[in-house]
Amino acid sequence: MSEPSDPTVAPPLTRCLLVDDDPGIRALLADFLRPFGMPLVSVASGVAMRQHLTSETFDVLLLDLMLPGESGLDLCQWVKQHQPRLPVIMLTAQGDTCSRVLGLELGADDYLPKPFEPRELVARIRAVLRTASGAAQAPARTRTAIGDWTFDRVQRRLHSPDGVMVPLSAAEYRLLVAFVDHPGQALTRERLLEITRARGVETQGRSIDLAVSRLRSKLGETDAHAGLIRTLRGTGYLFAPRKAP
Repeated sequence: MSEPSDPTVAPPLTRCLLVDDDPGIRALLADFLRPFGMPLVSVASGVAMRQHLTSETFDVLLLDLMLPGESGLDLCQWVKQHQPRLPVIMLTAQGDTCSRVLGLELGADDYLPKPFEPRELVARIRAVLRTASGAAQAPARTRTAIGDWTFDRVQRRLHSPDGVMVPLSAAEYRLLVAFVDHPGQALTRERLLEITRARGVETQGRSIDLAVSRLRSKLGETDAHAGLIRTLRGTGYLFAPRKAP
């Protein structure tokens, strides 16, 4: 018989790192998040962000888009290359659709337009943490052989036959996952858009073509009709993985 849980034991804290150059917002969010078990460390620059991320462990990163010096987009890209499992919520200007899309394409997990209600931020933090927890516990294989390449789903990277790491953008990652999960199947652009669409982003078939072109380039593919990712005229694409010799 298991012992009852100790009611005096507090639930685990969610450590948050905020990067925002507005001292008022940093103070406001620190005071608001604390009662929800979300202690906040706040910094004003990318330099300070890197220092904290290399010396401490955080559960979520709250990243302002408009920062002096390095932009939030540049910092998001750096984080996803060095700590791909760290969830990132971008804080963006109201109606800044272009930057919001770019942030999601670079790997941001969610975005929140300013001004926002702090209570909504709490809900967004909990949502991305649930998603991250589910991904970490998923039983699916994390590494997939693609010919003589290796695709690491967790790290969101490709490894070439020579062992060179090739980073993937968020769009390229979602597209490659779609192909790997549907080998030998003819996929229309509309179906690929449905599978790979990021939340809150409206995309068109042309974006699939561009992502395919970039992905082919990273895989060293030059033949659109006989390579790993084959163009089906009038239909879409087909992923034809070959076994390594």
